[in-house]
Amino acid sequence: MTSAPDRRRRLGVGLALGTVLAAAAVGAVTTADDAPVDSIAMSADGASGPANGDGAEISPVGLALPDLEGDLGQNEVEPTAPLESDVAERADGGCTIGALSIRLTSQGEGVECLQSALADARFYDGEIDGDFDDPTLAAVMAFQEETGLFIDGVVGRESALELDIWPDEDSLVVRTPPPPPNTPDSTGFYLSPVATTGDDAPPLPAESGSGRRVVYDRAGQRAWAVDGNEQVVRSWLVSGSKYSNEAPGTHTVYSKSEMSTAWNGQAFLPNMIRYQQTEIGHIGFHGIPRAVSDNSAYQTDAELGTRLSGGCQRQNDLDAKFLWAFADVGTTVVVT
Repeated sequence: MTSAPDRRRRLGVGLALGTVLAAAAVGAVTTADDAPVDSIAMSADGASGPANGDGAEISPVGLALPDLEGDLGQNEVEPTAPLESDVAERADGGCTIGALSIRLTSQGEGVECLQSALADARFYDGEIDGDFDDPTLAAVMAFQEETGLFIDGVVGRESALELDIWPDEDSLVVRTPPPPPNTPDSTGFYLSPVATTGDDAPPLPAESGSGRRVVYDRAGQRAWAVDGNEQVVRSWLVSGSKYSNEAPGTHTVYSKSEMSTAWNGQAFLPNMIRYQQTEIGHIGFHGIPRAVSDNSAYQTDAELGTRLSGGCQRQNDLDAKFLWAFADVGTTVVVT
């Protein structure tokens, strides 16, 4: 039986998406024939490298759902009055849960930190034992409901920020020196200001798979393209999800659109590559979104490495062009 908080969560998200779902569903299958790539003013450093694809819609699997780019409003599903307690003044002195989300059955110091924060916020009165059990889950969901957060019982970025137990994100991001303009990678595609190649790339995350693949590290907001010989073809910074809704694990590219539209119909998404389908939309890699209203860019290169999207991974246009050519349908994507 579906719990009351779960029913409220689904209802809230459904209401938030309902008014735009039909339009966004159409936008999600927009191709270059409807909105050509050259109708978007690419950034000045987005000069051409080798040609990328033929502009056709590729494998439109499940495209009745929109692409999750933009503000999903998950913190406004059930807005309520703020907590009276100041969780920043916790008795434990200010621990953090680490870079990844924690959930039911998680164990360790991160869970102890969570339990302490929940106890100080007067949502948890159990043992501080590092075991994310049912009482801890109930406390998390009560906290999420009280603070107007997305009610799923998972403590990711948004819940951890609200509890003041999220780490300093920028300390986890490795920024490489910008290459000289028009520097190519080993495939001939020009590197963006936030990209590097070969031995100059930061090390791959632990347990990030093997073989030809794309690796996306949520903590460091960085992607790698790895060839079949385990050589890093390219590595670059991205701007991923504010909501920690990218599922860790091994995925497969199942659909590509040279041009797509955000779930709310407010932005064009060039070179969209989808690898994860959620209940409310698709997650994937794409270029910097451009506003439908005035063609303005949603962010700058300096903001890459910062979580800004509703679910997808934004990339400099040069990196998006490269990945469009590298990641065919069927390519493995490993999310850490």
